Amino acid sequence: MSVRWKRLQAQLGFLSSGLRMQHTISESKAQGERAQTIAERLCKVRERIQVAALAAKRDPARVRLVAVSKTHAAGTVREAYDAGQRHFGENYVQELVEKAEQLPTDINWHFIGHLQSNKVRTLLSVPNLWCVETVDRPKLANTLNRLMDELRPDGGPIPVMVQVNVSGEASKAGIEPAAAPELVEHILQACPRLKLLGLMTIGSPDPSPEPVAFQRLSHLRDQIQDRFRFQEPLELSMGMSDDFEAAVRMGSTNVRIGSTIFGPRVYPQ
Repeated sequence: MSVRWKRLQAQLGFLSSGLRMQHTISESKAQGERAQTIAERLCKVRERIQVAALAAKRDPARVRLVAVSKTHAAGTVREAYDAGQRHFGENYVQELVEKAEQLPTDINWHFIGHLQSNKVRTLLSVPNLWCVETVDRPKLANTLNRLMDELRPDGGPIPVMVQVNVSGEASKAGIEPAAAPELVEHILQACPRLKLLGLMTIGSPDPSPEPVAFQRLSHLRDQIQDRFRFQEPLELSMGMSDDFEAAVRMGSTNVRIGSTIFGPRVYPQ
């Protein structure tokens, strides 16, 4: 074997060893970050909400943080719970039910996904379900109202929000803005087991300081507020990981934040 070949082998071995070491260091670093990520990220999100609220001369305590734990394990949710978080959001009924069974009962669960009427019974089986944010049609409101009477006859009304598709995108759920007042009226007149908390929307990518989607929802809320003369202001559920600071500055009372707290979603292999 030539001296040149031996030198090349040695160099390759050194590089391979270096790559393995780098991979080990990166893996260890990732694990270390994972152990700290939930509490630290949660703290940073709270700080950002506070800064945004104060910049708009709002009370930060009037902004509810909902940690969206979609696809993350119950153990991950528990990390956020141990860091003081109590409001959590889920997009799928079965996932919410399974996590609720494994986690403390003082968690306030928000359902924030598209809800089929045939899944309402299962959803209402969660005793600490705190709010259904995605009521977008009279049929769903009627089903929730009827099953609240059947399953929780002695309990108070369940808080709900009307989901509005202010962007008009076909990929997003929600009632059209023009039809939202009629749905609100239906809930108020025909669904006594529902407590209308406010309006909810999913924004569109918009880097401007005042995203159009949030302007539209805020304006719609003001119209509905004036028409039905609510004693308490209707809430606005708007703002997610990419735009929650703008949402807070524009009056959001309920921000739904997932990846900024929990990291990328974890899907089964």
